[in-house]
Amino acid sequence: MPTKIRLQRRGRKAKPFYHIVIADGRAPRDGKFIEKIGTYNPITQPADIQLNFDRALYWLQTGAQPTDTVRTILSYKGVMYKNHLLKGVKKGALTEEQAEAKFQSWLSDKEAKIENKRKESELTRKEAKKQALEAEKLVKENRAKEIAAKRAAAVEEQVEAAKDEIKAEAEEGEAAEAPAEEAKAEVETKAEVEEKPEASSEKPVAEDKPAEEAKKEEVKEEAKEEVKEEAKEEVKEEVKEEAPAEETKEEPKAEEAAEPKAEEEKKEEPAKEEKKEEAPVAEEKKEEEAKEEAEEEKKKEEKK
Repeated sequence: MPTKIRLQRRGRKAKPFYHIVIADGRAPRDGKFIEKIGTYNPITQPADIQLNFDRALYWLQTGAQPTDTVRTILSYKGVMYKNHLLKGVKKGALTEEQAEAKFQSWLSDKEAKIENKRKESELTRKEAKKQALEAEKLVKENRAKEIAAKRAAAVEEQVEAAKDEIKAEAEEGEAAEAPAEEAKAEVETKAEVEEKPEASSEKPVAEDKPAEEAKKEEVKEEAKEEVKEEAKEEVKEEVKEEAPAEETKEEPKAEEAAEPKAEEEKKEEPAKEEKKEEAPVAEEKKEEEAKEEAEEEKKKEEKK
């Protein structure tokens, strides 16, 4: 069997790496080979190809048959095109200079295409990274919005629960205060009802007091006058017996001493009567003020 130009697998699992070798067609894929002319790494973008151009062209000219994958690699590197031009030189269709010029022009165009592909691959890779970052940002923003919405909903729920609790407490307090207020109102009404007859009964008593006191004072004054008169008479009798001459002198003195006392007592009597009259008036004012305060409290409770 003729010799072959083929790939020999190297590298580890899921990361292949190939050697380009010249081997006997009967040898196994990864077995004995004649010559190694290059390497091929398909993982990189674009693929990394290292090839000995002259040795690959030599083995093609000697009749070695490349496999399909190796044929594309050789075509990519220009080995197949150079072999085609050399066949034309042998036939006399081209000179060596023309063949070399065509090959160089093709090689420059090929290198330019390869460079453009590299740039395009880099741009696409960068754009893919940007798009991935933007997508991640969008995902993060959406997650942050969802989390914020959940937190806001939880806060609103807490606020509503607190409001409900406050309302419930206020309602409970009102319900507890209502019977107390009713009891107070009942007690106040009862007190007012009791105060009215007491006030009506107290008024005539207050009116009777000054009359009784006036009578008592009159009795006291009469008793005092009687005592004074008796004392005067006794003094006169004693004076008449002891010294009739002195009676005439002492009588006017006793009368003069008694007269200012009587005048002072007369002045004090109207002051006492005025005080006694003012006492029931003050009590009536206090009762009226107490009634007005009770009426104002009733009005406030009715408004509530």
